[in-house]
Amino acid sequence: MTKAAVFRAEGIGKSYPGVRANDDVSFSVGSGRIHALLGENGAGKSTLVKMIYGLVRPDDGRMLLNGQPHDPSDPRAARAAGVAMVFQHFSLFDALTVAENIALGMENPPPRRELAERIRKVSHDFGLPLNPARRVVTLSAGERQRVEIIRCLLQDPRLLIMDEPTSVLTPQEADLLFATLRKLADQGTAILYISHKLDEIRTHCDSATILRHGKVVDSCNPRDHSARELAAMMVGGEMRVIDRSGRNAGDVLLRLSNLSLPAPTAEGTALKNIALTLHAGEILGIGGVAGNGQEELLAALSGELRSAPGTVVLEGDDLGGAGPETRRKAGLLAAPEDRLGHAAVPDFSLTENTLLTAGPRKGLVRNGLIDNAAARRFAQDVIREFDVRTPGPHTAARALSGGNLQKFVIGREVMQAPRVLVVNQPTWGVDAGAAAAVRQSLLDLARSGAGVIVISQDLDELIELSDRFCALNEGRLSDPRPTEGLTLDEIGLMLGGAHGMEVAQI
Repeated sequence: MTKAAVFRAEGIGKSYPGVRANDDVSFSVGSGRIHALLGENGAGKSTLVKMIYGLVRPDDGRMLLNGQPHDPSDPRAARAAGVAMVFQHFSLFDALTVAENIALGMENPPPRRELAERIRKVSHDFGLPLNPARRVVTLSAGERQRVEIIRCLLQDPRLLIMDEPTSVLTPQEADLLFATLRKLADQGTAILYISHKLDEIRTHCDSATILRHGKVVDSCNPRDHSARELAAMMVGGEMRVIDRSGRNAGDVLLRLSNLSLPAPTAEGTALKNIALTLHAGEILGIGGVAGNGQEELLAALSGELRSAPGTVVLEGDDLGGAGPETRRKAGLLAAPEDRLGHAAVPDFSLTENTLLTAGPRKGLVRNGLIDNAAARRFAQDVIREFDVRTPGPHTAARALSGGNLQKFVIGREVMQAPRVLVVNQPTWGVDAGAAAAVRQSLLDLARSGAGVIVISQDLDELIELSDRFCALNEGRLSDPRPTEGLTLDEIGLMLGGAHGMEVAQI
C-alpha cells in the first residue's frame, strides 16, 4: 500500500552561472518512508535539499508539503513548516556549548536546565551521547555530527533531511541511528536520506531517486539492486575496479618513537608513547572511534603540534620540533579531516587554496611574492586530474559540493609528490565513483614509492587499502598487524582495547 506523500517536488529547476544544478526534478517522499537521494558529487543533491530547507529558491517548478505549497523564504520558515535538516558541513559555532548551539536552532528554546536534560535524554536514547555543557571547539567531527542530529530530532519534524549523517559515525553508532530512524518512520515521519554508502542505502532505505547531472535518471527500491548496480545507475556506466598490484614495501621512510603530547584542549586526547614505522610503497591503516586521538596524531605528524626532537624522523631527518612548512618541504604532507575550514578556507578560491600547502613544493611563492599564474595552473591540474566538478579555479571552496572539495583537497596533496602523505577520512562524503578514484590515487602514490598513512573510521576502506592495520584507543596505538586475513571482529577488539596491547616497536 502506497503511503501518502509528505513531500512532493514537481519539475524543480535551478541554475547558476555556467551550470544547471537541477533540471525538471520530480519525486515524492511518503509518510513513514526512508527515501534515498543518490547521485555523484555535483549531481544536484545538495542544491535540491537546500531548496526544500529554504536556503535556495527554485527557478522553476513547485514543492508541496503535506499537500500544501512549500516555498520557504528561509530555514526558519522551513522549520516552522515541519522540515528539519542534518547538514553534511556542520553549521555550529565553535565558541558556544552544545546546548547553546542547539538553542540557536529553536524558535522558542526551553530554559537552559530543561534543554540540557532533553539533550541528555534524546542523545542517550539514540545512542549518541552528548554533554550539553561542552564547547563545540573541543568536539571531534563525529561528536559535532551528533550535535547536528540531536538538534534536528528535538524539533519533532514531519520531513527530516539527512545529508551524509553517518560519514563520521562508527558502525555501532550508525546502527543505533538507523534503529531510531526506523522508529521515527514508523511514527509517520518522512525521511529524505543522502548517503554515498550504498550498502547502507540498500539495508535501510525503502525507495530511491537517482540524479545525474541535475536530472532524475531513475527510481527504484534499493533492496532490489546490488551496490554495484546502484553505483552504475549513478555514474551511467560500470564502476572502476581498484588496482592494488605493483607495490612492494621498501626502506623505512618515517619513524615515530615515543611520541607523547598533552591534550591540546581540555576535551582533547593526549598522545601516549606512539611508535610506528612506515615503509616506502606501504599504506598503513589506522582505525579508531571518533575522539581517540586521530586529529591529534595528524596534527603531530603535520607539525601543527610540535613534539620533542627525535620523535618524528623522515628519511633520517629529525622533524620532531619542526613546523608545517619545514615538514612540507621535506616531503611530509597531510590532509586533515575537516576539509572546509581546516583543509580549505571557505571564501578563498581554489587557486588561493592551493597556496595553503603547495607553495613550498610547487614554487607558487617566489622571493616572497605569489606567482598567481603558477597557482592557477596547479589548481587547474588538480581539477582536471581528480575530476573536480566546478566552473573553474576561480570558484570559492564553499561553492563546491562536499565530495568535490574532498577530491580537490586530496588531489592538491597527492600532486605535490610527497614522500609521506597522512590523510584523515579521505573519502568522507564522497560518492562511490569518486571514492574509488581517491583510493586509487593513494594506491598509485604508494606504487610510486611514497608511504601513506590512512586514518579512517570506515573499516571497509581500511581493509581495502592498507597493508598493515593498527588502532588508536585513548591516544595509544596498538601493534600493527597485516591487514590480509584480519577479521572485523578482530578489528573491533583492537579498536576497543588498543590500550591493553604493547605499543608497536617494529
